[in-house]
Amino acid sequence: MNLYSFAKTVVFSALKPIYRFEVIGTENFPKDGGILLCANHINALDPPVVGILAPRPVHFMAKAELFNIPLLKGILPGVNAFPVKRGLSDRDALRTAIKLLKDGEVVGLFPEGTRSKDGKLGKGFSGAGFFALRGEANVVPCAIIGPYKPFKKLKVVYGQPIDISPYRERKASADEVTDVIMEKIGQLLEQHKSQ
Repeated sequence: MNLYSFAKTVVFSALKPIYRFEVIGTENFPKDGGILLCANHINALDPPVVGILAPRPVHFMAKAELFNIPLLKGILPGVNAFPVKRGLSDRDALRTAIKLLKDGEVVGLFPEGTRSKDGKLGKGFSGAGFFALRGEANVVPCAIIGPYKPFKKLKVVYGQPIDISPYRERKASADEVTDVIMEKIGQLLEQHKSQ
């Protein structure tokens, strides 16, 4: 068992007694090929929750500072995290993400960039559209529906992949594609929050 599988088992075992997980739409998750997995961001636990519930291993960007902490420096790469320098245009991180997508891996992204303070979906940054256009991958919208409260239901919903090829063909802007992704996440939230 590799570190990713081990960590996934440990985190799932730790969180499952606390939250009633419900996963919807795994059939929408392509079994192979690159996937840009775009989710809303409501809690610090979103990355591990998405990571343990996704049908395939997910790579996430993590703050570069975390890779300077001795304990984490050895663990983070083993759980598919790669460093990004916040507040800068980090070309290494951009290249890493695009290479992962082109190599058929899953890259997880929270287009809002930061947690929503009121739980409502915020505006997405253009990075999501940039990766969608450049990464030659399927884009799967994902809705995380809380609350993160003990013994309450916590839903993770995967929508149908978004076909980005028409946007690539007409050279759409990264902002436009991000708006399309955010609209799909919003539709999933609206559709499933009351169910």
